Amino acid sequence: MKDESKVGVGKPKHLKPGGAKAVAGETGVVRKRPVSAGPTASVEAAVAKITPARLAAFEILKLVGENKGHSDELLHSARVDGLSPEDRNLTTALVMGVLRWQIALDARVRGLLQRPEQRLAEPVSIALRMGAFQLLHLERIPAHAALSESVELCRAAGEPHATGMVNAVLRKLAAAQRPGVRIHESVAAFAERLGHPRWMVERWVAAYGREAALKICEADQQEPVEGAMFAERGGDWPVMDDGSRLVAEIAAAAMPGAKRVWDGCAAPGGKTLILAKRLGGAEIVASDVSAKRLAQTEARLRRYAYAERVGFAVADAAQAKGVVGEFDLILCDVPCSGTGTMAGNPEIRHRLKVEEFVRQAERQRAILKGALKRLGPGGQLVYSTCSLEAEECEGVVDAVVGEGVAVRVPVDGVMAELAERGVLGAEMGSAVRDGALRTLPGVHGGDGFYAVILERA
Repeated sequence: MKDESKVGVGKPKHLKPGGAKAVAGETGVVRKRPVSAGPTASVEAAVAKITPARLAAFEILKLVGENKGHSDELLHSARVDGLSPEDRNLTTALVMGVLRWQIALDARVRGLLQRPEQRLAEPVSIALRMGAFQLLHLERIPAHAALSESVELCRAAGEPHATGMVNAVLRKLAAAQRPGVRIHESVAAFAERLGHPRWMVERWVAAYGREAALKICEADQQEPVEGAMFAERGGDWPVMDDGSRLVAEIAAAAMPGAKRVWDGCAAPGGKTLILAKRLGGAEIVASDVSAKRLAQTEARLRRYAYAERVGFAVADAAQAKGVVGEFDLILCDVPCSGTGTMAGNPEIRHRLKVEEFVRQAERQRAILKGALKRLGPGGQLVYSTCSLEAEECEGVVDAVVGEGVAVRVPVDGVMAELAERGVLGAEMGSAVRDGALRTLPGVHGGDGFYAVILERA
């Protein structure tokens, strides 16, 4: 029996426009164009019916899907800057919301398709996701606006054959009841409901437990908010994530008398600013392998008077040929998968493959070993990542310590000192795990970070 709740995709793109007549010549059967496909219209006419915010969001989502840019950079492009404040806000909400909820949206849409296994053209998928996100998550958007502009986006993208399907699917979605709360959810079920790849969530359940993994997923679906981890904020303190700031606070407190400090992977510069603020008498060198990112970091730091003494160098921390001498304190906040930052970087979950962790770990070990060579006698190095994955955190440190070139210093004492000095405005005892810092999104506030203090053996 045919399931009347399922919706077909319509004619494929390679068939001629006005396809009913084209098919009639081949089969002898005249099929009428579905009523739900709406009137035939040109691409130009379709574009004219779409608001600038939805057009911009559609094009950004298309570029992100094609790996041609990151959402954060694209949302700060000249085109988006040229929109009205209201349109910029809607564009940002659509892009970030669709990227956060894409897996869950696709699952809801699949359940309404006549052939759920059929792969849709990417522009059609994006139009459906945008429409579904507005219907399910943006209460102030009228349903007719979300629906009609998704249909026009589909038509404007050169996919007129799919407009009827998009229209029908979104109408059924708008009329459907929201799923109830389940008494018990499998890991696969809450991973899909909260828009995360199942393999990723299963790793977090194994590493941190089911309750923590659920909180991580829930936190990843929220807009980042101002934290409450620190008593001092505002004024000339940099605006940054609390987890990121905690790493820098630990580094500064680990070596308060440091004369020479090296931030080896400094961009975008927030941690460098904390080091400059806390270590007023130190010479600080900020380096990064990317000249472009270092230039942006320098421009940011020049807005803070207490960062005037920071020097800058383009350098690969694994080699550090552009950095001279030894240092009392080194911060290695290495490049990583970023799985602890998905509230602000939602597309990570769509691009990341589990094989990536091995490649990242190789690079991270090289940076850590290279930086340790620049650590002076009695100095301390803080290794950190914004990853939740053991390969990039404990695995890297275990490998380097196992080679006999470094020893761990428990972070417990530094955390206790930060609490006693009133730097920490929140209780953070649960963020210390096996002598290292481990913050989790949704559990400790802010992004997920790992940090450990090392000395040369």
